[in-house]
Amino acid sequence: MKNPELSVVVPVCNEAENVEPLAREIAAALRDLEFEMIFVDDGSTDQTVATLLQARAAGLAQLRVLRHSFRSGQSAAVASGVRAARAPWIATLDGDGQNDPADIPKLLVARSDPDNADVRLVMGNRTTRRDTGFRRFQSRVANGVRAAMLGDGTPDTGCGIKLFERAAFLELPRFDHMHRFLPALFIRQGARVVSVPVNHRPRSKGTSKYGMFDRLWVGIVDLFGVLWLRRRYRAGLQTREQ
Repeated sequence: MKNPELSVVVPVCNEAENVEPLAREIAAALRDLEFEMIFVDDGSTDQTVATLLQARAAGLAQLRVLRHSFRSGQSAAVASGVRAARAPWIATLDGDGQNDPADIPKLLVARSDPDNADVRLVMGNRTTRRDTGFRRFQSRVANGVRAAMLGDGTPDTGCGIKLFERAAFLELPRFDHMHRFLPALFIRQGARVVSVPVNHRPRSKGTSKYGMFDRLWVGIVDLFGVLWLRRRYRAGLQTREQ
């Protein structure tokens, strides 16, 4: 497929039990669109890649599989998928199955709203979380701190389901964990961001790749980095050829 309307990028690491059901759900949710899905394996040590290749051979023709030579993190996996994508708009999902692919059309509807003509990022907002109480507490704290310090107007910056313009994403600065700060980074570039309520499902298979240290301490360090980037940003000069 040379010119899909939408590319769905899914970063995965050791999600062998989840990837095939998720790929089939994506295909069902987008059956009325020309789309591709790009699963980016970030150094899995289980059968994740083999399972994806089997699923493609079994009929999921829209499925592409990229593989990092070593583990580089979720943000790097998302960036690899976006660079390889053929569509002008990108949807992302986490690879653990907690994001519902049936919500992607909701994001597309929000983008198509005439009032959102200048929107470059549509964020999912998990209004009902299906996580442990401690993880919900961590997310509330993290979102509250980010909102207070960055003023990005986004209630759920950690939600994995998003829709954004590929060209705008490729203009963003790259750093580890950048996926947690996309609203602030898009706003920094002058883009508009909106949020849409989405479903959230409990993890039924596999284990989380993040612990308390990843979610709290690393997030604080990154937060100050994003504040620095925002202060240092200067809009590009308008130029024309003579």
